[in-house]
Amino acid sequence: MGDLLHERDKQILQSLIDEYILTAEPVGSRRISKKYHLDLSSATIRNVMADLEEMGFLHQPHTSAGRIPTDRGFRFYVDSILEIRELTRSEKEYIRKKYEISTMDISDVMKETSKALSKFSQSISIIVAPKFTSTVLRHLEFLKINENRVLVIFVSQSGIVQNKIIEVEEDISQDDLYQYSNYLNEMFAGLSLEEVKEKLIEEMTKEKAMYDELLSKALKLGEQALYGEEEAEVYIEGKINIFNYPEFVEIEKMRALFKAFEEKSKIVKLLNKSLVAKGVQIFIGSENQLQELQDCALITSSFSRGKQVLGTLGVIGPMRINYCKIIPVVDYTAKLIGKILEMKY
Repeated sequence: MGDLLHERDKQILQSLIDEYILTAEPVGSRRISKKYHLDLSSATIRNVMADLEEMGFLHQPHTSAGRIPTDRGFRFYVDSILEIRELTRSEKEYIRKKYEISTMDISDVMKETSKALSKFSQSISIIVAPKFTSTVLRHLEFLKINENRVLVIFVSQSGIVQNKIIEVEEDISQDDLYQYSNYLNEMFAGLSLEEVKEKLIEEMTKEKAMYDELLSKALKLGEQALYGEEEAEVYIEGKINIFNYPEFVEIEKMRALFKAFEEKSKIVKLLNKSLVAKGVQIFIGSENQLQELQDCALITSSFSRGKQVLGTLGVIGPMRINYCKIIPVVDYTAKLIGKILEMKY
């Protein structure tokens, strides 16, 4: 796509988009000529802008107005023109300082990350946190509530505790529940809950489980405890920042945007696209495939523990978001979170 435009055309497109990112107003040829010192006449710039509009990179909202970039214009700018700068040492330090408290649990890490991203970008930050099933099991315990209900307590190696109540068909004594817990802890401690699920199925098919009644019951109870789809936890910060952008002054547009944040399953689905690809992903305008975000840009990156992808973080802002500033912040933060989670999980 980079070969579509001559160098002169790229310079004019870059100048126009840089100016639009600053002002949110249609940009005319005279402003580019005066401000960006391209050594080109206003007439030449105007002709190139007309060509860029014909190619779908620019749009003229009114006949007498200047031009604004389209989704396609921004995409070309990001892919073929933009030079991503490195974060400065002080910027990296600002982000790192958020995680100096050693007692932070995973939830705190996610909250602080979301706040830092939102403040740094002056936009909306979103994080889809690691599912509890990706944590490493330290201990599980079964506690009897009544004859048909059992409380399951999962404790991860990082100290996260999650409880779940399961229904049982027969009355199980607390002594038996202790034995089931001991069996399963001996067998599965040190594995992620995803790995526990796999090993459970494997163990249940073995001959020993068919003849050892206690083991068989422990495995069945373990399977029941891990059954069911876990809902992803989503952290959203900085929704108020959207009021700083004139693009969102229309009440209907803003209402649609806030509604999208309430329906978190849609956001999770959108961010999950980043789980299958490495590095920073950028979705501009209609690429978001979510009607409420058609006027937005979404910059995301997944974060991992080793080779295991755990979650996604990102920034949502207007299409004229400061890509040069936000892309390296998202990239650095995702890598930093990955390192922190390696130590904590």
